Amino acid sequence: DVFKAGASYYGISDLELLEEDCHKFESRYNSSLVGPYPERKDLYWDRSPIHFTDRLSCPIILFQGLEDKVVPPNQAEMMYDAALKKGLPVAYVPFEGEQHGFRKAENIKRSLDGELYFYSRVFGFGLAEAVEAVDIANLKN
Repeated sequence: DVFKAGASYYGISDLELLEEDCHKFESRYNSSLVGPYPERKDLYWDRSPIHFTDRLSCPIILFQGLEDKVVPPNQAEMMYDAALKKGLPVAYVPFEGEQHGFRKAENIKRSLDGELYFYSRVFGFGLAEAVEAVDIANLKN
């Protein structure tokens, strides 16, 4: 109940799954941030939003690079599915050819415009100029 809407850019949903999917370069990163795995498996569970989707109460938009090796697309897709199932307004905007952190100017612009569009629809305000629409599931007019 703290937030009225949210946006996630290539965010983590499940730390344990991320640990299993992690590429070699990032393989020890979670150990320093969270704790050694599997010894601190409890922390990986406790800090994974996917296990607490019952607490989600606001619309969310998720942006994800489909070539992301740091946080694979399945992380955003899990949250999208959970919010969709819960009936929350939710949007998922994947980007072909993008990795972790968008690099292409057109995709950076699209993500910012998409986030603005999402908020305009959720909060019901008009935009000064038209931007490309984002498909928002479960959004009631």
